[in-house]
Amino acid sequence: MNFDREMESRVKETEAILKAYLPDESGWARTVMEAMNYSVNAGGKRLRPILMAETYRLFGGTDKIIEPFMAAIEMIHTYSLVHDDLPAMDNDEYRRGRKTTWVVYGDAMAVLAGDGLLNYAFETALKSFGMPGSDADKKAAALSILAEKAGIHGMIGGQTADIEAENLGDQVTQEHLLFIHEHKTAALIQAAMMAGAVLAGAEDAQVRLVEKAACEIGVAFQIQDDILDVTSSLETLGKPVGSDAKNQKTTYVTLRGVEAASQEQREMSDHAVKLLESLNQEGFQNEFLIELIRSLITRIK
Repeated sequence: MNFDREMESRVKETEAILKAYLPDESGWARTVMEAMNYSVNAGGKRLRPILMAETYRLFGGTDKIIEPFMAAIEMIHTYSLVHDDLPAMDNDEYRRGRKTTWVVYGDAMAVLAGDGLLNYAFETALKSFGMPGSDADKKAAALSILAEKAGIHGMIGGQTADIEAENLGDQVTQEHLLFIHEHKTAALIQAAMMAGAVLAGAEDAQVRLVEKAACEIGVAFQIQDDILDVTSSLETLGKPVGSDAKNQKTTYVTLRGVEAASQEQREMSDHAVKLLESLNQEGFQNEFLIELIRSLITRIK
């Protein structure tokens, strides 16, 4: 398997799905729709919808029912970035190599664009009920996972703990930091992979295994982000580096150092791979999914 070629194909496939589900820019509310589309079309790895689709395939899913959920998870992720970049949050002016939404459209419209993307994500996922593939109970269960992992018990809860940690300085513990990473970053990766598993008909025990693996993938992914914020550049990363230091954020790097943080990231990624490979014994295998997770260890942006 040529991983780079396969990944390029998956990204193109995901981009086409997103384009099909984005709102038309028309009417009196056109500006917020433009801001929503600007935010989603900024590019990116499309990691979450791809992880969702590959987990769906892992458990034998083949229908297009996964597509509105793929679009929904990327909309939710994008809304979180739009709000994260706001002056009241991280105050970042660049994302994925271009001006952030609030810089282009103003604070108020960026807030509305984020709100719009979150609501439109569920409007999009609900379109699955008019499509063949998976029964209504599985679709409802997948929606429930998205809602919980994006909300106060997931991403928003992690964002809350992250904001409050900024005022704690060196009082932030590794336990506190792990809570932030597990919720702010890993929760949406869990949502993506768990929803894919549920829609494909995975059993409860298999969904729980996927949830555990996805948590480790998400935390490892965030640790790598922390490392790149110290070691990379704006040109490579597509967003300002040193943002964590600027905002006086405690990260795995500030707590453990780059070398120890890198080691922990590798260990988490390796364990996540082992968990997913254990499904091979039950007849479930997806070589591309495993290679995708491994690639996150060495990514440079």
